[in-house]
Amino acid sequence: MKLIVNMPGYNEEKHIAETIRRVPRTIDGIDEVLVQVIDDGSVDRTVEEARAGGADIIISHDGNRGLGVMFRTMRQSALEHGADIVVNIDADGQFDPQDIKKLIRPILEKTADIVIADRFSKSTAKNIPFLKDKLNRLGAWLVAKATGVPVVDLTCGFRAHSREAMLRLSDPAGFTYTQETIIDAIGKNLKLQWVPVVVHYHAQRKSRVVKTIWNYVNNSARIIIRAFRDIQPMKFFAIPGILFMIASAVGFFILRGAYPLTTVAFFLVGMQFLTFGLIADMMRGTRMQNEEVLYRLRRNEWRENHKH
Repeated sequence: MKLIVNMPGYNEEKHIAETIRRVPRTIDGIDEVLVQVIDDGSVDRTVEEARAGGADIIISHDGNRGLGVMFRTMRQSALEHGADIVVNIDADGQFDPQDIKKLIRPILEKTADIVIADRFSKSTAKNIPFLKDKLNRLGAWLVAKATGVPVVDLTCGFRAHSREAMLRLSDPAGFTYTQETIIDAIGKNLKLQWVPVVVHYHAQRKSRVVKTIWNYVNNSARIIIRAFRDIQPMKFFAIPGILFMIASAVGFFILRGAYPLTTVAFFLVGMQFLTFGLIADMMRGTRMQNEEVLYRLRRNEWRENHKH
């Protein structure tokens, strides 16, 4: 059983070597632990420090391409190196690498496909900005309500993936992979589990992902809306469609046609939403077939590369 601990890094020369050294190399149920670093175009000594810290695999992008691209690079490299489990952890040392043991346990016990670190249910993340904390909790609550899955932490990047999850997840399209992959996993009926951890955010450290609160809210909202449109199209379109149809019925039956143009307009808009929902649902069926084909290709490629 091979575990690859992946660290995405961008200008992390101050912390990455020490973080790598703290990764446990002996874990019950694991035969081999490798540390992989994805350098996202750093302009400091991140690569040199990662090598000095003992990284086994280092891949460098030719520019700062963002966490979504880093996730795709991480997955491809981890599968090529024969990973059975992949843990993604920040390179800045804010998470305790010893918690890797807790994250992989449900996967080893086959009770989960993806295990996400939970920063909120047991305690508040240390030094996390107040607004960021509340927005993260709100996002998780909204996704939980919409999907019926008890999402606890939507954006934490400290998480473990089984090989099956890595093969099945779609490539993220957004500025980060955290929200997209959870919603994608829910749509594909992968088993999710959250494990409480303690995280200590560095005081006065600026986020490499969140430039401004508006940028964070705007990007996150677009990712979540697009993901729901794709994985639950009938719910996405039918709810507003039904609301417009109800408003039309109120205008016709209760108000006795007092506002005929508005009543007709609401009816037509409601019908359009329902039609969009039916079309999107058919498109989802086609996309799911394509994703199953892609999954089988990835699985067969993995088997071919590791049959010996």
